[in-house]
Amino acid sequence: MDEINKKKEYLCGQKKTETMVPEKYVRFDWAVKTLLRDKANFGVLEGLVSVILNENITIVELLESESNRVGFEDKYNRVDIKAKNSKDEIILVEVQQASESDFLSRILYGTSKSIVEHIGIGDDYGKVKKVYSINIVYFNFGKGSDYLYHGQTSFVGVNTHDKLRITRKQHNALKICTPEEIFPEYYIVRVNQYDKPEDEAGTPLEEWLDYLKNGRIKDGTTTPGLSKAAEKLQYMMMSREEQQQYFRYMDHVKFERNAMETSRLEGLTEGVEKGLSEGVEIGRAEGMEIGRAEGENKKNIEVARKMLAEGLDISLIIKITGLTEEDIKG
Repeated sequence: MDEINKKKEYLCGQKKTETMVPEKYVRFDWAVKTLLRDKANFGVLEGLVSVILNENITIVELLESESNRVGFEDKYNRVDIKAKNSKDEIILVEVQQASESDFLSRILYGTSKSIVEHIGIGDDYGKVKKVYSINIVYFNFGKGSDYLYHGQTSFVGVNTHDKLRITRKQHNALKICTPEEIFPEYYIVRVNQYDKPEDEAGTPLEEWLDYLKNGRIKDGTTTPGLSKAAEKLQYMMMSREEQQQYFRYMDHVKFERNAMETSRLEGLTEGVEKGLSEGVEIGRAEGMEIGRAEGENKKNIEVARKMLAEGLDISLIIKITGLTEEDIKG
């Protein structure tokens, strides 16, 4: 308690900035980059993965990952963590802030790379590891009304529509019953799609989403991982050095987000201006064409009426000019 009070006094003496008064709990992307890499905090990650996969997961170690660097300037908009569970399976958890046009291709590459990295040269293919790719995205990815999407590989009969299963002999060799059990599985958590109030977060997954989106954890929660998150991810429990790193990280996140939003707005403005300019030119050309056509039609009517006044048969005038009797007689 004294340590917390000291940290409060330290903060009160600091110059206030926009990120000076943080939420009670640190952001999950920051936790993935720093705190959750400590084995003592594996329980937080285990809880999240267990809720998403709907089975109890035990993480035994973290593996090398392309975003293992801690510096806040390193890939602020994408952080990931790679772990091995007690079944010797690989779990990739990635948090991404910014939109990416080739997002699906990249997560496919990530799982494929993990498979290749964790099979030795000369090993038989039976040692290929199952990979779960969990992607927590804070941008509006795809179209859909749900906040959690699951994808896996199935082999379905083209004519019979039944799912292909494994024979007993193959089961004894591979220890699986269906192809789905060996092929990678993908989970996409669309955080922005979650919009329930705090008091309506009833399921474990909804409680996790409330934390991921709003930084809130219910008092006395029993949701796997969140009780440990409430204990381990409190801002006030971090060391002074960690707090300063967190400030710098949040400032960098804000700067990058503003830069991207500025670029987006500038692109939108440029597009609107170009569209208006092109629209004016097109409108002017179309207006001139319409005016020319209307002028020619008016002239044809005048000529036709003169022909009629001279006693020319109206059926002949219609055939020559292409006008209707109503146009000629007015």
